[in-house]
Amino acid sequence: MELKKVIISGGGTGGHIFPAIAIANEIKSRFPNCAILFVGAEGKMEMEKVPAAGYEIKGLPIVGFQRKFTLKNLLLPFKLLKSLSLARRIVKEFNPQLVIGVGGYASGPTLKMAQRLAIPTVIQEQNSYPGKTNRLLAKDVKAVCTAYEGLESVFGIGKVTLTGNPVRKELQELKLSKAEALHFFPSLDENKKTILLIGGSLGAKTLNESVLNSFALILQNDVQLIWQCGKYYFEELKKALPEEYKKNILLTDFIPRMDAAYTLADVVVSRAGALSISELCLVGKPTVFVPSPNVSDDHQTKNALAITKNNAALLVKDSDAIANVFPLVLDVLKDSITSISLAENIKKLAKPNASSEIVDVILKQAKA
Repeated sequence: MELKKVIISGGGTGGHIFPAIAIANEIKSRFPNCAILFVGAEGKMEMEKVPAAGYEIKGLPIVGFQRKFTLKNLLLPFKLLKSLSLARRIVKEFNPQLVIGVGGYASGPTLKMAQRLAIPTVIQEQNSYPGKTNRLLAKDVKAVCTAYEGLESVFGIGKVTLTGNPVRKELQELKLSKAEALHFFPSLDENKKTILLIGGSLGAKTLNESVLNSFALILQNDVQLIWQCGKYYFEELKKALPEEYKKNILLTDFIPRMDAAYTLADVVVSRAGALSISELCLVGKPTVFVPSPNVSDDHQTKNALAITKNNAALLVKDSDAIANVFPLVLDVLKDSITSISLAENIKKLAKPNASSEIVDVILKQAKA
């Protein structure tokens, strides 16, 4: 069967957007003439990232419910109704063979209208604990591609296929040598153990504070740190980093070559977003997860627990991170048996062919 028209809907964060683009790229590699339309939420990052990847996108005025009291919540029913109407028009006019939801605000109205128009829908669920939107869509969706086991209780037996999350191609197999990777980080010492701390594009306040609390510890143990602090914190932290620590600490707001950073890393400290976990499984590095407490349904903790139960990573609560992360990381660096075990176990959980397997599922559900 050939795919000719597909809608992909969702976004809000990189964890939703980049898997969506990876799925689109896989479809295009198999069916170059397939027309792919994205539907996102107005003002969200997908409205920039999707066109940059070469795809058309239409925006809906949908917004999320704010937990704290705000007058914006009073507008939510009106924005939802308008989004449902617009989504119906978009789906009807484009007339796709299938609509794929990747999570995020926009996927709800788009998939719901597709279901009402008798167009097959498929969900790509990145997390171990599905969000409210995907739970509401579960009854009428045709198939669900998951990154974690045990979601049949949410989506129904017979609908779920364990595919993993699509990740960037350059991370599917680290091909750089250590010498080649050092070319992108010339200030680092090839003879020192390296910690990679990933705070995400926006940064993670707790992770940054854990570094601020550990300057002396890093220097005393003569290790080096690649500190990706996020764009919101960079200027402030650049001023807070004393000159004497700069030989051991490389501060950056963004890492353009993550393959090089992963190649150099002896241990990784990261939040527990679904995409980050999928990447870390592929690269097979000893990892300490510090799940963000500021996400719906505490899903990052559930993501991390799905890994740590297999002895494939370590977990530190956000509330304990400032005091405990770096002492734990240094223990891992000194313990080669633990390091090797963590790396081997997390690598076993990798799903390197996720994009291809997801498109296989899509093909089975698309209308002729």
